[in-house]
Amino acid sequence: MTNNYDELFKIETGNQGSIKAKSKHDSPYEATPYSFLARLFDELPLTKEDRLVDFGSGKGRLLFYLHDRFRLRVTGVEKSEELHQIARKNKDIYCKERKGARQQINLINQSAENYNLRKEDNIFYFFNPFSLTIFKQVITNILSSAQQYNRPIRLIFYYPRQKYIDYLIDTPFKLEQEILIPGLSRINPQERFLIYKL
Repeated sequence: MTNNYDELFKIETGNQGSIKAKSKHDSPYEATPYSFLARLFDELPLTKEDRLVDFGSGKGRLLFYLHDRFRLRVTGVEKSEELHQIARKNKDIYCKERKGARQQINLINQSAENYNLRKEDNIFYFFNPFSLTIFKQVITNILSSAQQYNRPIRLIFYYPRQKYIDYLIDTPFKLEQEILIPGLSRINPQERFLIYKL
């Protein structure tokens, strides 16, 4: 299978035309490389019953990749109106040739801390999308949802910030798995995925 899913899906999710962060709580847009996503989800296969939320979903790369690979329902929460509009355009293109995809890919243009979690949401993806302040609020929301609707929950981090890791020590989340990027993780230890489970 190709690593150029943008070409395969006829979408544009790359880092070109870089979009800068608009506040100290936001991070600039950067997409997780497709080859890294393949590595992650070879180790962590998902099922159609899973519901993944990508916080800071940008142009939607992870959403389209996961829908294509596992046919699961995905939600992208993106604060930037500009990135959200690009993701919507990508969704229109992606869904043209995929029956039922439109209902399974949900794009939301709002701040992550204001996202109203659904009881089915059980996997949450973070590629350093925002400040520790926002992260704490999001984790509090996830824990509140888990209390209301008891279910196994996983957090996935790519290139995890030490501040995030330090904060999670005092939460019920426990490190379940570390997935390294062959060749890269030895050069840069931050090039890895961490998976936490509740």
